Amino acid sequence: MIEIPYLLSLLILVPLIGTVATLFVGGKGKNAAIVAGAFSIIELVLALTLVFVEDLSTLSESYVWIDAMGLKINFALGVDGLSILMVVLTAILMPVVVLYSLSEGDRPNYFHALLLAIQVGLMGVYLAQDYFLFYVMWEVTLIPMYFLISWYGGPRRHYAAIKFFIYTHVASLVMLIGIFATVFQAATVNGYVDFSFAAVLAASPAFSELFQTVVFGLLFFGFIVKMPMAPFHTWLPDAHVEAPTGGSVMLAAVMLKMGSYGIIRICLEVFPEAAVNWQWVMIAIGLVSMVYGAYACIAQKDLKKMVAYSSISHMGLVLLGIAMLSPAGITFAVLQMFAHGLISAVLFMVCGFVGHSLGTRDIPLLGGLAGKMPYMSAFMMFSFMASLGLPGLVGFVAEFGVLFSFWEFLSGSEYAILIALGPIYMMLTAGYYLWAMQRTLFGKETEKVDLAHAHDLKRSEAVSMGILCALIALFGIMPLLATDFIMPYADYLVAIIGGVSP
Repeated sequence: MIEIPYLLSLLILVPLIGTVATLFVGGKGKNAAIVAGAFSIIELVLALTLVFVEDLSTLSESYVWIDAMGLKINFALGVDGLSILMVVLTAILMPVVVLYSLSEGDRPNYFHALLLAIQVGLMGVYLAQDYFLFYVMWEVTLIPMYFLISWYGGPRRHYAAIKFFIYTHVASLVMLIGIFATVFQAATVNGYVDFSFAAVLAASPAFSELFQTVVFGLLFFGFIVKMPMAPFHTWLPDAHVEAPTGGSVMLAAVMLKMGSYGIIRICLEVFPEAAVNWQWVMIAIGLVSMVYGAYACIAQKDLKKMVAYSSISHMGLVLLGIAMLSPAGITFAVLQMFAHGLISAVLFMVCGFVGHSLGTRDIPLLGGLAGKMPYMSAFMMFSFMASLGLPGLVGFVAEFGVLFSFWEFLSGSEYAILIALGPIYMMLTAGYYLWAMQRTLFGKETEKVDLAHAHDLKRSEAVSMGILCALIALFGIMPLLATDFIMPYADYLVAIIGGVSP
């Protein structure tokens, strides 16, 4: 087994050093991308070493941060079957995004530095074993994404950036209230204030059902706004439409998963009784978001906005899997998080390329692109098919697993009719993707856009998409590569909840 000292700390420190180094490279040429790419590759190598660790529980670090005035806050890091996929996903996406954005010409040092700063926050969130550190890193992701949208976005970038900031920051403040309530309630049991996950978890069996139910609601609100779930979703389409492609990829592929990760890590693990009480609320919100997001996609004319609404739909499926409170539901929900991360990255890269090369993403203005852009068209078809759940690809495995666990949950109950929402969601998803594909790639070549000077994917863009498509196929054929990590944690979590029947 490969042993790297301070491995978890390095996963946060490397992109942080990369952020500073990239800033001082200068604002011209590809030097910033080369520096950012070098640090992101180092980060990827470090993250991949986690896969070969026999017992992830042995990987933990803790350093005293604040120990005064009755407060105990540690810089505590750890990794398990829930967080490892998110850590690896974040590490994979960063060099791919840098490669895709190789030709970024507007202040490239700031652009790539902001991407690396987002990676610092994301790694911190997924590795944190202390509530104070968790919240700090949660906010760290917010600031660079705000500037990424505001500085490098489209015509309405300032509106989208402010809307993104207000929605997510207000939700974060509500989440913070829930965190403080949890920590200080644990202090009444432990006899001291300790922000560590372990200390709070040890005290959680003593929490009253009423306290659990109320605080679960506060934290749950903060997390579903981040995912986002209907009706708190309106910031996402605006943010995606205006954000640069690199920002959209990181936002959809990894940042949205912070919400679902928080629900599993904190809400379910610390408040098991409340999880049972809130189960049908989670099911309802998941189903509504799943179907509404898919339905809203049909009405979209902007290709990128359609993909943004599809993210809401697919994250609704994640929440539905979590709400099953069963090993299968949680396992496939986490797999769906991972799958959507890979697939959405390709989707937004395709949308970004269409917008930059043709000057528009309006579906009614496009047509016949397959003849002019065969490589782009191939990646568009592949990513669309992966997102709608084509068998053999990872999206199919995840979606089938969640819907199967939902069928098991409802089987024989008076609410069995709700099973029909699964096929409805699948038909709507297939409908809007196939419609968009037919309108943009096939049919009569458009005369509304200048295709004479249109060009196909650059090598860097094609390679970045190709890497992700290969991973989508790999995990579709061999899903055990991912689920083997998740299943032990899912079993542990359900045991805490009390063995709720699927």
